[in-house]
Amino acid sequence: MDNSNTTPAIPVRAKRGFAVLSPEKKREIASMGGKAAHEHGRAHRFTSEEARAAGKKRHQLRVAALAAKSEGGPSA
Repeated sequence: MDNSNTTPAIPVRAKRGFAVLSPEKKREIASMGGKAAHEHGRAHRFTSEEARAAGKKRHQLRVAALAAKSEGGPSA
């Protein structure tokens, strides 16, 4: 009997941990973690001004990197 045309069976892995939970339950758990982080002072919510400043800084760095690249500077 020639078994060269058969594919070896791939074992089915059972879902574990968060993969077993419903999306609603995962969201509930994530929400609790976020609230706890804020309560302990380990999280930060950006204000519009902070976000704008960070975006402007990132844009300036990108423009500078593109300019250096076009001038034959070191490539990233």
